[in-house]
Amino acid sequence: MNIQLLNKNISDIKADILVEFLTPDALIEHAEVKILNQAGFKAEQDSICFLHEKGLLFCGTDSKKSDDIRSAATSMVQALKSSNYQSVAFSVIKKNSLAAMVEGVILGGYEFNEYKSKPKEITLKDISLASNELDFEELKTTFDEALIIAKATCFTRDIVNRAPQELNPETFAILAKKLADSNSLECNILAEDDLKKENMGAMLAVGRASIHESQLIHLSYKPANPKKIISLVGKGLTYDSGGLSLKPSASMVTMKMDKAGACAVLGMIKAVSELKLDIEVHAFVGAVENMVGGDAYKPDDVLVSRSGTTIEVRNTDAEGRLVLADVLTYAQETVNADAIFDFATLTGACMVALGQYTTGLMGHSHKLKHDLSRAASASGELTGSLPFNRHLKKLLKSEIADISNVASKPYGGAITAGLFLDRFIKDENKNKWMHFDIAGSAYTESAWDCNVYGGTGAGVRFMSEYLKNI
Repeated sequence: MNIQLLNKNISDIKADILVEFLTPDALIEHAEVKILNQAGFKAEQDSICFLHEKGLLFCGTDSKKSDDIRSAATSMVQALKSSNYQSVAFSVIKKNSLAAMVEGVILGGYEFNEYKSKPKEITLKDISLASNELDFEELKTTFDEALIIAKATCFTRDIVNRAPQELNPETFAILAKKLADSNSLECNILAEDDLKKENMGAMLAVGRASIHESQLIHLSYKPANPKKIISLVGKGLTYDSGGLSLKPSASMVTMKMDKAGACAVLGMIKAVSELKLDIEVHAFVGAVENMVGGDAYKPDDVLVSRSGTTIEVRNTDAEGRLVLADVLTYAQETVNADAIFDFATLTGACMVALGQYTTGLMGHSHKLKHDLSRAASASGELTGSLPFNRHLKKLLKSEIADISNVASKPYGGAITAGLFLDRFIKDENKNKWMHFDIAGSAYTESAWDCNVYGGTGAGVRFMSEYLKNI
């Protein structure tokens, strides 16, 4: 679908169908209220009503706030994709909701059909947004930025949705190199021999039983005079069987999504480079496959991490934190960043705590939490803060090593996973670091908001919003 912003009145645009977003209050005063009432349309959130003979589509929205408009635009584009209309036009409601309209169309209309032999053909080709505002150039800037971020989110979704036989650590590195080439990014990839030289003992243990070599990927975007330096770290488990602590078979389905943190940081650096922000950004990815075999790491193993911290393995399905421990250490030693953010589908416990739709936010800096939460809210993504405390930290004690990779009690699992990572953050970086658990928000098997089946691209929109405002 082609989407464009035009400096025109809606009446001057030729389209097969025109769309109006109506609140319940606006419906009462609308010229078509009689026929809409006859059709049973009440302008409830996400409801739609076609008046085909008039070439009109009405979309209900509780308010003109961005979250409601985004959801209504999603319903609109999905209804139009099921029709035979080729072109559609609608007016920009206000500048503050323009990005939400773009996201509703692009993200709500997203499909991943690469594995279907005969994907359904979509008739809808052209989508026009109309506005004759005096500050059209400013509006166009907002539109262009929203388009870049939405497409970066779709890029992230595409990687998450790729099947594990196609996307393994080695092919993930190839994909990252292609992104670097297309977006003029620096790229450094460490294969297993390099990882051994770098003493990445925890990360190497997780991937030991896989036929695919583990990879550490480092992409860099370096503008001339950056205001800040940001490090983004992503968990890249291209597939997670659970290792010898084998997952139940039903739980293995969708485990291609365990690379969503890594996919998100690639989407973020893609967006930053295309927005041309004056911020230096480094994306670090630990790409690993956790499999079962004669060489698999085992419960009771003691691993030596890059930092020298020894780790008692009590569950091989708590593998993402082992990978991140080494990658976080490497990132801190490689780049002196003003902020360090890691993204990981780390714990099912985060979904228990916050639900499926919300990203867990953990760290020490209250200011950083506040700034990130505000950016997330502005972007339409949901975050919830989970508090660290010294009592949960005690649960990671090991009798034979420096730390255990799982807590001795099952409660507060998302927080204890975050506290494990905290062990590998240098003291001088404690207030610069934030951990995001996207286990619930990164993948969905039932549509919600502008998220369709599969990868959601969680993190890309809110981190882009945060970085834009630095």
